[in-house]
Amino acid sequence: MKVGVYQTDPVLLDVKTNLEATIEKIEAAKAQGVDLVVFPELSLTGYFVRERYHEASLRMDSPEIQRLAKATRGTAAVVGFIEESPALNFYNSALVAVDGEIRFAYRKLNLPNYGVFEERKIFATGKKVRVFRHKGLTIAPFICNDLWHPSLPYLGVTQKADIFITMFNSSRGSMGDEFSNIESWNIINRFYSRVFGVYNLCANRVGCEVFEDLRSDDGERTDEVPAVVDDNPFRFWGGSEIINPFGQAITTAALFDPDAIFADISRDLVRKKRIMLPYLRNDDPYFTHRELGRILYGSHLLH
Repeated sequence: MKVGVYQTDPVLLDVKTNLEATIEKIEAAKAQGVDLVVFPELSLTGYFVRERYHEASLRMDSPEIQRLAKATRGTAAVVGFIEESPALNFYNSALVAVDGEIRFAYRKLNLPNYGVFEERKIFATGKKVRVFRHKGLTIAPFICNDLWHPSLPYLGVTQKADIFITMFNSSRGSMGDEFSNIESWNIINRFYSRVFGVYNLCANRVGCEVFEDLRSDDGERTDEVPAVVDDNPFRFWGGSEIINPFGQAITTAALFDPDAIFADISRDLVRKKRIMLPYLRNDDPYFTHRELGRILYGSHLLH
């Protein structure tokens, strides 16, 4: 299977422009024989949407989502967007579309609410770790902070995932000077591949967004973004990667610039890794379930 990751610089809150660019990239990937195309978290909206999140939201039956799904005929794509549910909840979601059909929207499970992040103020929380099958492989999508909670990738592996999709929006200085997001994601991306024996398609974005709420001093809204400077803490750094089941980078995208990376992957390498280093051979999810029951509800309930 040939896979691709597009490292994009979305225009904040401009769904129309971002949608056209996304469809163009899907068509270009399809022309190259790419079977699966991955985009970063919130690639249709930009990240710092703040209180204007509802202006950029899409329902699953919206014309924009239908167009996006239709564009995947002959391939598959996973695209970040703001999902508006029929119950009027809003989610940081990833659309999964395969061969022109919508499979589902994966909804981010762990919403950060620290540092510069305020997602829990505006988004509802997802409820499921989901997987899908494509070209004989099982694929588990995750969004950013989900990968900082190891129980979630584990739930993907218990569903026999061969590939993780890691979509994120990481800016260089969002957690302060004493914490390197670049170094941390470099470790995380490789860790899960090495321990679980899965491919990891890691899509981060680039570009710069203001953290303010896009209002001018007189209270009027403005979409002007200051010129990017090298030390801007809200500059997204890119560095997207495709990692093999041994935790080694097959290919890595540029830092700070839009880019596209591609790789041929095979379940044969997943098989080889799990034969050589069978970390999961004796894993027992029923034991995990029992222990969680004991810890959460007390051992007397398990007698």
